[in-house]
Amino acid sequence: MKAVLGLEDGQFVVGEGFGVEGECAGELVFNTQMTGYMESLTDPSYFGQILMFTFPLIGNYGVDPKNFQNPKVCALGCITKEICEKPAALPSIRSFFEENRLLGMTGVDTRALTIKTRVHGTMRAALVVGSDDGASAVQLARRTPTICDTVPIPEVSCREPYHVKGCGKRIAVIDLGIKKNMLISLSKRGGDLHVFPYNATADQVLACRPDALFVSNGPGDPKQATDAIRCMKDLIGQMPVFGICMGNQVAALALGGDTYKLKFGHRGANQPVRFKDGRIFITTQNHGFAVDAASLPEGTNVTYTNVNDGTVEGFENEDLCLTTVQFHPEAHGGPRDTEEHFFDGLFRRIA
Repeated sequence: MKAVLGLEDGQFVVGEGFGVEGECAGELVFNTQMTGYMESLTDPSYFGQILMFTFPLIGNYGVDPKNFQNPKVCALGCITKEICEKPAALPSIRSFFEENRLLGMTGVDTRALTIKTRVHGTMRAALVVGSDDGASAVQLARRTPTICDTVPIPEVSCREPYHVKGCGKRIAVIDLGIKKNMLISLSKRGGDLHVFPYNATADQVLACRPDALFVSNGPGDPKQATDAIRCMKDLIGQMPVFGICMGNQVAALALGGDTYKLKFGHRGANQPVRFKDGRIFITTQNHGFAVDAASLPEGTNVTYTNVNDGTVEGFENEDLCLTTVQFHPEAHGGPRDTEEHFFDGLFRRIA
């Protein structure tokens, strides 16, 4: 099939489509992972975005649902240089996209598009499978709202509260688009998890008598997570509070701090962060926004910083028993350097 990717600046790229005919439009973002492509495609934080892989060959070990972070693919579409037609295990990426009516495009110079994104910043894009009309794709990209003008969290959060039974501490979880492995990392340490939708109130959370509050990752601009910000603001100081990724940003906003959009974000499994004691961890990340360190209130200290650009990768407030990280300690298909470091520390603090 023909396929075309149009960018809001007027450039378009023609390639080969895979999956089914159709179109989608949103931010074009790149991920530098060499493995874990299905973990990324099913990560709810990619909802509303077209995901481009910088590693040149995607799909060489097929598609294994056990690696999914959500029951379905959350990214709008997939852009690759090449997909593996004869993977080590079945189904292949091509057959999976066809059976699940997903949109993909291969045969693209992803290196050139990545360099362009790093120079000019993240752009709106439109992927059209079944056509090579670049002008129409560009116009579709230009008509698409920016990520700051959309509210994607309700699309990926759970609809109703649910319970994941455990034998240990009771943890209230605010689901802003939670990855499966976050729940696994909490459960395998005995967490008795009470999971709430994005718009849960403080009273609803307190009704389950939690020992701690955990706020998950999620897509879009954290300033749009107004319900979670309000809930977290009401609960900080009443119990230990923890957050990952958007949970980190929501915590900053709940404290009266600020966040801002990064030029092209951090997405991949090779992001080095420096802990407050000087140790360096290699982490998996997926975010396009960051916390403004200067905006954090007195008593709140940055605990992790990104080695590449110095952005905030986590902070704490010991008086409020608040601990957050921007990266993903639970990530599979990526380094696990910080899983025990973060989650074991979480349970020690609520022991």
